[in-house]
Amino acid sequence: MSINNVPKTNAEEKTQDIRAAIEHRATWFYFLLDEAEKAGADWEKIGRNAIFRCGCFHGDKKFTPTSDLKAFADEFANENVKKVFEMDIKEKSDDRFYVEFNYCPLVAGWLKQTGDEKKIETLCDIAMDGDRGIINEFGDFEFKLGDTIAKGGKVCCVEVLRKK
Repeated sequence: MSINNVPKTNAEEKTQDIRAAIEHRATWFYFLLDEAEKAGADWEKIGRNAIFRCGCFHGDKKFTPTSDLKAFADEFANENVKKVFEMDIKEKSDDRFYVEFNYCPLVAGWLKQTGDEKKIETLCDIAMDGDRGIINEFGDFEFKLGDTIAKGGKVCCVEVLRKK
């Protein structure tokens, strides 16, 4: 596997700094779960539970409580986040927020640690448990993950829908 979209050299310094910090987070995340696996622990379960809890914490403490999906979308995809992940917001309505991520600094970090495509795909899905946790704190919304860069896709597709 190779990352489809490498960081653009003309990205502003602040964006590059945030990407580097996220890559660092991906690196320690990888090593932490690798050590758990070496110790015989269920590293995937540990990772999923911890990251989901972290997402719930952020959903409760970092985000403004709302049932307005457009307001949530503006907070979730703020200007810095849009730049770091090269996000394209495809739809932002009362019932659907759909965004494509064209770059992932987490995948970039994991590719520096391993060439194991299946492990990177699993790490990515565990990382998405953070977003699942965030959305879990908003009773009116549901989270859907489509294709991902970690699965070899050109983009990561994230959708947040208003529950019917």
